[in-house]
Amino acid sequence: MGLRENFQKLIERKQAEIRELEVQIREAQSYLQALQDSAKLLPKETDNNGVASAEFTLRPGTSLAGVRDIIRENGGPMHINEILTKLGKTTDNQNRVSLVGTLGSYSRKGRIFIRTAPNTFGLLELGHREATVDVIPEMFGKME
Repeated sequence: MGLRENFQKLIERKQAEIRELEVQIREAQSYLQALQDSAKLLPKETDNNGVASAEFTLRPGTSLAGVRDIIRENGGPMHINEILTKLGKTTDNQNRVSLVGTLGSYSRKGRIFIRTAPNTFGLLELGHREATVDVIPEMFGKME
């Protein structure tokens, strides 16, 4: 056997080894993709009260993070006008509608904020709950 043939065998073995490693890489990537797809199907993590712990979803420095901090400091639910004032924004219709819409979206999804009354928002993490109001009086529709 000549030197050239020895090198050719070494090259072929190394190419075969590379092909085997490429197969292992493809299998590992497929497995990783399956894990990622499965993780997307799982519900968001919840705390002991069953409330989604979505605190990490608010980026620091945003208006929503500011609203969360303001309500935390207050300790109780706040009206939208109070929140806007503390944020340093005017209480004009555009600012109110915009912030109420965003907070309302979060509260409907059960994330971070909750609407405790019309235009009044609290935090789920502080245990604030939606106010229950009897809309129909008990005697409604009854003859006296």
